[in-house]
Amino acid sequence: MNLNNLKPASGSTHSQKRIGRGQGSGYGGTSTKGHKGQKSRAGYSQKIGFEGGQMPLQRRLPKFGFNNVNRKEYRGINLDTIQLLADAKNITEITKDILVENGLAKKSEIVKIMGRGELKTGVSISADKFTKSAEEAISKAGGKAITL
Repeated sequence: MNLNNLKPASGSTHSQKRIGRGQGSGYGGTSTKGHKGQKSRAGYSQKIGFEGGQMPLQRRLPKFGFNNVNRKEYRGINLDTIQLLADAKNITEITKDILVENGLAKKSEIVKIMGRGELKTGVSISADKFTKSAEEAISKAGGKAITL
């Protein structure tokens, strides 16, 4: 190996356009930016959603609805699901931790017990909220509805 044989590894170098360095370079004159117009000027940056002067999509579409920032999102669990869980695991007391363990809710979610289905066993359930029908069904079956 001699100094005259040395060359960079293949793919490590890229030929770079040196624009605006005179006519002889092939990239002089307009510096590959075409002729005149907004895009040829220094400092040009296109706004997000710009459609060449046409009314942008976000302004063409109508504004509709309202999103409440303070809305609370509940994870609804029905009584028939709780009955299935109580039968499968032979549980008489259901807490939020048990619901999380069995994949019915996440730790961060607010749990609300809903009234679909019926309870056959007296189960004490502790959750963040209950519907009226769920509370009645739980007490009718001989269980307790404990609000956290």
